[in-house]
Amino acid sequence: MGKVTPERDQEDICPLCLFACADFFHEDPRRSYLRCPRCFLIFVPRRFHLPPEEEKKRYDLHQNNPNDPAYRKFLERLARPLAERLPSGAEGIDFGSGPGPTLSLLLSQRGFPTVNYDPFYENNPQALRKTYDFLVCSESMEHFSRPREEWDLFLKLTRKGGWIGIMTERVEAETDFPTWHYKMDPTHVSFYSQNTFQWLAARDGLTADFIGTSVSLFRR
Repeated sequence: MGKVTPERDQEDICPLCLFACADFFHEDPRRSYLRCPRCFLIFVPRRFHLPPEEEKKRYDLHQNNPNDPAYRKFLERLARPLAERLPSGAEGIDFGSGPGPTLSLLLSQRGFPTVNYDPFYENNPQALRKTYDFLVCSESMEHFSRPREEWDLFLKLTRKGGWIGIMTERVEAETDFPTWHYKMDPTHVSFYSQNTFQWLAARDGLTADFIGTSVSLFRR
């Protein structure tokens, strides 16, 4: 079980752990969802993903204003607990900073200089050629169609002893997936549970802390 064969449809290969036999999990009028029995990722098959130009049009509608107190408060869910764990002067990168970079401001204002990277809005390859004391990724991992590639990149970008801070709504035991608001966004294609992140932590030798239903902090 788990081996790729020519007869198998390639879309059931888990995009996070590459296990080849993901199971049917759910279907709605727009698309279907599979779940990996090894890393527990729930994901949308690639044939349902939006093309990049349509994906960006959706992101352009986001009202991510760094001067919006409500948005800053939202991002504090990740910024505050991460900052409490960082050594003085730690430097980091906000991966997937979006059209209105704000998390980097919150961290920089605390004395933790943070650069931005975003494939659509801040596509600066030079930022990916360095290593950092921490990496943050807020409300972006759910958009990754190839999360294995991004996660491996996160590990390369983060120095030993550094932190990876993720904010994405996790699938909880009590989540009513058919009505879950988080899956309604057509750009959301990868959904993680605490078990998924614990699997990654165990595989890669990380420690993991979970805060609320959306923040996950990993120590390399």
